Parts: sequence; C-alpha cells; structure tokens
Amino acid sequence: MLFFLLQCGNMVSAQSDWRLIAEDEGISVFSKSVSTSKVKAVKVECTLEASASQLVTLLMDLPVAIQWVSHTKSCTLVKRISPSELYYYSEVALPWPLENRDFVAHVRVTQDAITKVVTMNAPAVPGWVNENKGVVRIRKSLGYWTITPLAGNKVQVQYTLQVDPGGIIPAWMVNMLAAQGPMESFKNMRQQIRLPRYHNVSLPFITN
Repeated sequence: MLFFLLQCGNMVSAQSDWRLIAEDEGISVFSKSVSTSKVKAVKVECTLEASASQLVTLLMDLPVAIQWVSHTKSCTLVKRISPSELYYYSEVALPWPLENRDFVAHVRVTQDAITKVVTMNAPAVPGWVNENKGVVRIRKSLGYWTITPLAGNKVQVQYTLQVDPGGIIPAWMVNMLAAQGPMESFKNMRQQIRLPRYHNVSLPFITN
C-alpha cells in the first residue's frame, strides 16, 4: 500500500504549509514540500458514513486491499501481535519501465480514552520478509491515520503520507501520482466500507 503509509510529527505540524492539489466528492488532497526529501508529503481528508470500528476493520482486512488500494498488487499478513497490532507485507505495482516496490509495515491502532479519537500508525520496518529480485524494497515510509468519531455514525478521517520509494524513480512522477493514488483509493474505500461484511462490526479495542 504505497499510497497508504503514513506520517506524523513535523510533517503535519504546520497547517498553513499544505497546498490543496485535488478535491472531489468531499475528498481533499493536500501536498507540501519536505526539507529532507524531493518527494512531497501528502495529506487526505474526508468524512465517511461509518464508525471507527468499521473503518479500522476495513484497513486491517489485508486480503481485500488489492480491491481498493491504488496500485496494490499483494497484501498479506506476516505476523499478528494482537487484535490491534500486526505486521504485513505488500507489493506495489508500478507502470513499466519502473520496477515494482514492496515493504513490510508495522501497524498499531490506539484510541484516546477521553476524546475517542483513533490513531493508526504504520511505518515501514526492515527485515521480516526476504527481498525479491526485480522488486525495490521501500525502507523509509512513515505515516498516520487519525479517525475522529462524529455524530450520526460518521467519522472524520485524516491521512498523511511521506514515503521514499527508493531505487530509480523520478521525484516528479511520484509527486504527480500523489493526488491520483489517494483520491482513487479514498473513493474506492467509501464504496468498500458499504459492503455487508463491514456492517455492525465491533472491535474490542475501540469504543464507538
């Protein structure tokens, strides 16, 4: 899930630094320059008609990622630590002549006991899965989901991304795809979460 690896900290600290680059169907995509990288940071915001448990269930439903996450070729569980923590492997399909990318991410979900805001951290981590010939391993990818419950079984979603795709790939091409990938994925996510399998779900580590 190249377009769904996230970041917090300095990258999201200054709201005024973000520039709106795409907006459609209630989904807003922003970008901003990062001093340590040629690749811009990306932020996506939208409101979903779903509970926090529904959205987290979808995000941790790894096999279906290929159906809705842009450019995802595969997404498989490596190790589950607990209901709210796991490691997964994913391969990202890029157009020829670029080489595909892959990574292992460490997902941890937490909820603030007072505000009920849910956060999902999923940085890329080294090791766990052997590297494949012809596929470039992503070593630097940081990110963050913030899921804020709203009235009427809705959530405000904010997703931020900073990734170094590694290998030979023009920064301008990554930046060009920065709006396309998240916008496509969020539209797909909105459709996916309406499926019956995500109705009335309840997670033990989330209070809706």
